Amino acid sequence: MKPKERLAIPRQKANELDIAYRITNFEEVTAGFDEDTAIREANRCLQCKKPTCREGCPIGNNIPGFIEKLREGKFEEGYWIIRQTSSLPAVCSRVCPHEFQCEGSCVRGKKGEPVAIGMLERFLVDWMVRSNRNMAMPCALPKNKKVAIIGSGPAGMTTAYHLAHEGYPCTIFESLPLFGGMLAVGIPPYRLPRNIINAEFDALKNCGVTVENNITIGKDITIPQLKDEKDFSAVFVSVGAHNSRKLGIEGEDLQGVMHGVDYLRRVCLGEKMNLGSKVVVVGGGNVAIDVARTALRTGSKDVFILYRRTKQEMPAAMAEIHHLEEEGVHVEFLAAPVKIHGANGRLTKIECQRMQLGDCDASGRCRPVVVEGSNFMIEADAIIAAVSQNIDHTADRSLEVATTKWGTYAVDPLTLQTSVPWIFAGGDAVLGPQTAAKAVYQGKVAAESIKRYLEGTDLHAGRMVRECESS
Repeated sequence: MKPKERLAIPRQKANELDIAYRITNFEEVTAGFDEDTAIREANRCLQCKKPTCREGCPIGNNIPGFIEKLREGKFEEGYWIIRQTSSLPAVCSRVCPHEFQCEGSCVRGKKGEPVAIGMLERFLVDWMVRSNRNMAMPCALPKNKKVAIIGSGPAGMTTAYHLAHEGYPCTIFESLPLFGGMLAVGIPPYRLPRNIINAEFDALKNCGVTVENNITIGKDITIPQLKDEKDFSAVFVSVGAHNSRKLGIEGEDLQGVMHGVDYLRRVCLGEKMNLGSKVVVVGGGNVAIDVARTALRTGSKDVFILYRRTKQEMPAAMAEIHHLEEEGVHVEFLAAPVKIHGANGRLTKIECQRMQLGDCDASGRCRPVVVEGSNFMIEADAIIAAVSQNIDHTADRSLEVATTKWGTYAVDPLTLQTSVPWIFAGGDAVLGPQTAAKAVYQGKVAAESIKRYLEGTDLHAGRMVRECESS
């Protein structure tokens, strides 16, 4: 079976001056639609009776509904349609891989270009901000049971948002010195400006959500202490996938070898870093691309990516691949590192081998196979592995809470309740490194479950697992 064709969504073409300016700073790269462009694009929507785009959206946004209001010029009404299901539209419209989700399910994409759903969602959010419209929802009167949330990423933010609007006081405990979790330290500002994250934070504060930064649960205070000493009635664990997965090859302990999320975290926290002139990044996802483009912006001149499959199989969003190539980062396809060589404790070159695609599985993803005798060397000042991430289990060290073989929390798929009844989990902590939209959806599910748990009602009644969110 062949892999699914990537959608050829047209992108803005930047000139050389634009690109030269872009890679010397962290300003947002992708420009939003103006009003005329947004309405023109909205008019391409077929308003399907059975909108497959909505089925493809992990959150289940009423996409035809907000697009219809947009093309009628009723921008504020369109925005509030989105907010019926999504707590973070400003974030999701910018960082979600729409071609794999809503736009990938758009009927117009079968015989042409899909409707640019993500850009239309962003237009409505940005219009609300520019127009100084009230974006806060009314809050319920405070109840007497409170909830602790571990992690301020999209799942934690969403859970706090929904519970706070139901009147349940929430405190978010964040180990980082800033708000946003992986949104703040895993996605560079040129993709997700920090004022966008801060705007979402303001919406939480409006309903009394408090955030305690620089508090690591499991180190500064334990989960049982949150319940027994701080009187929290329930806990939601939404720690991000902050631990980088190693390459597992010889020489990975040499100076000059780093890992993707560690590097991005240090840069996003303001550390001045220069990896040297020649940087090799290993991986094909958004993290690998973020690392490569960030390395350019921190002074490296020759940055390229090693990826063991072809461009067709890259899991990164196509818009990010487009910008990567536009900014001059070369991708060496069908190549993988096998050993890191060094001298005096520092890497000097990377030994790689050529790959070829072998048999494909049912999804169309083909397994890379080593081409014998194809080894070659690459000189480098730094190598950054961005192949995957794992969950940090510092928070649950004092508990016997069940986990899966992948190291994620084992939860009831319908309720996100863990093996400890008063503890729920979601986002990367359950799914592994996934999209912001999937984390938002799980935050919404967890909020409903926690509400029912606190009220003593059936956690399962009348609920079902959405197929696109079951893994």
